Amino acid sequence: MKLYSWNVNGIRAVLKKNFEEFVLEHDPDVLCLQETKARPEQVELPLTMGGYKAYWCSAEKAGYSGTAIFSKTAPLEVSYGLGIPEHDTEGRVITATFEDFHLVTVYTPNSQNELKRLDYRMEWDAAFLAHLQALEETKPVVFCGDLNVSHHEIDLARPAANRKNAGFSDQERESFTRLLDAGFIDTYRHANPTQEGAYSWWSYRAGARGKNIGWRLDYFGVSTSLIERITNPQIHADVLGSDHCPVSIEVG
Repeated sequence: MKLYSWNVNGIRAVLKKNFEEFVLEHDPDVLCLQETKARPEQVELPLTMGGYKAYWCSAEKAGYSGTAIFSKTAPLEVSYGLGIPEHDTEGRVITATFEDFHLVTVYTPNSQNELKRLDYRMEWDAAFLAHLQALEETKPVVFCGDLNVSHHEIDLARPAANRKNAGFSDQERESFTRLLDAGFIDTYRHANPTQEGAYSWWSYRAGARGKNIGWRLDYFGVSTSLIERITNPQIHADVLGSDHCPVSIEVG
């Protein structure tokens, strides 16, 4: 089962670029999107997507945030949000339950310039971890999406310059460590512990992508009990259309 995740930075924008070609080439069984920035009635999907069941979680604010899951196989159950009103207005979480595992896609809030939203981000991270742990009581969990954190110095091009910036603050990195310590595994880093230059987001400024001055912000994490079934974790840096690129795993 091929699982893909991609922060598209606006689904209506990426549909005008190479989205259909990407789907045809990679043929994901499940495709999770973040930062869709649209409601489903605003989007005209290509015929390519006709074989997928679609599940949307849109923000109350127009043109902001949002997530979606497209799956060839209908999940047994789908739920939206974390079940906490203050966290569920921005369309950031969808949980799809399959036979062998729960799949959660997430678009984690950015802490913003000068870490203005860091306190909220810490509350969010704790609530998200609690959601994963509650799901794990019934079956293993796969989570994916834009987690808005580079965990270690190897996960971004310029760690020293970004120590106190959103996505690489000590608090955010420690929070991600707590998530992993709770029984989850970062699949890409598990398979590639020393791989440098492996990034999934690049600023649009100063030709950062061409120079590979990037950050690894997009993840597939899994319950420890699933790791032996995970193969081929990939970062598809060659796929254009967004400031993020897709990431993927296969579940056997």
